Amino acid sequence: MARQKLLERYRALPLPTRQDEHWRFTDLSGFDPDGWTAGVAREARQAPAAAMLEIDAAGVATVGEAGWTIERAPEGVTFEPLAEQHPLLHSLVGWEEKFAAHNAALWQHGLLVHVPAGVEVEKPLYVRIANAVEGGSLFWRLLVVAEPGSRFTVIEELDSATPELTGYSNHVSELVVGEGARVEFVSVQNLSRGTWHFASHHARVERDAELDWVAGGFGSAKGKVWIQNDLAGRGATSRVTGAYFADGTQHLDYDTYQLHAAPDTTSDFAFKGALRDKASAVWRGMIRVEEAAQRTNAYQENRNLLLSKEAHANSIPGLEILANDVRCTHGATLGQVDREQLFYLMARGLSRSEAERLIVRGFFQDVLDRIELEPVRTALGAALEARIPQG
Repeated sequence: MARQKLLERYRALPLPTRQDEHWRFTDLSGFDPDGWTAGVAREARQAPAAAMLEIDAAGVATVGEAGWTIERAPEGVTFEPLAEQHPLLHSLVGWEEKFAAHNAALWQHGLLVHVPAGVEVEKPLYVRIANAVEGGSLFWRLLVVAEPGSRFTVIEELDSATPELTGYSNHVSELVVGEGARVEFVSVQNLSRGTWHFASHHARVERDAELDWVAGGFGSAKGKVWIQNDLAGRGATSRVTGAYFADGTQHLDYDTYQLHAAPDTTSDFAFKGALRDKASAVWRGMIRVEEAAQRTNAYQENRNLLLSKEAHANSIPGLEILANDVRCTHGATLGQVDREQLFYLMARGLSRSEAERLIVRGFFQDVLDRIELEPVRTALGAALEARIPQG
């Protein structure tokens, strides 16, 4: 569809309100997606802050409002700017939702990762997206195509030039995982506290393919992240591990969807979050099993740790099961720091912040253990602990 038609589509869609079920706990009052400057048309004047992840990568790319830099790309693999005419563009994330339509109409920077059949890339492919224009907007798009039998890892890190920067981030990822392929996808968001962040991630996993997904959320002011995995072929497997930490007045919203469309498929979603001060979080998870998806095995959980009395979290798990031979389970918990555990640690000479840091580490340990890449596991663990102030 032409850009002008996509822009008209975006404008025709109303801004979501709390009357919409999926936005019931996320208030967009006062936010105008059209009120931000077109950062893509201006020179980015600041270099991004230091990266959270230190990765020995086979391919490295950085992108911001001012454009692209591809430092290196592995031989035999497509790791290049995404072309608007690519046949798989918009195949998973179209323009039915307000913010996805905005991205479809205005994206300027995109990355194509295409790994041929049977190719194994030993080191990760890494891209860093950084907004550096005060009051600007950055529309980013990623398309990953894993041909049958390929194996590789893609890591994307979103951050800002300075902690005080204000902006609007709109991000779309589409992942097509071919038959028998195995893909690790790591997406870490550490944007400034003045950035509104909206993202739509959608993956299609074919027969006997595997997708291992890690989502880390630390920055932004408010927004919403959609994550959908379609288990489209017999024997497809997906695992999504989420870890987030919010403080101050941050508000994080995750909306996950596990679609089982074929038999003998497996999905495993585990999200854990810690909240301090007046921060809030929302997680809404849905498992849908189609009639043909017999012998589905699906699990989802969300657990939140509240580190202050004013922090708040909402968890809304859901099931839609049309098949009769399935195993689907879900769980959600919400709890304060265990006072006896805190007292025990402080009685042995630890300060309150040191004790809380240990408790947070213990709370997240099981999700951290699910992350296979050691540099990512170490960086996320350190980022989670660092959110507890020194005392």
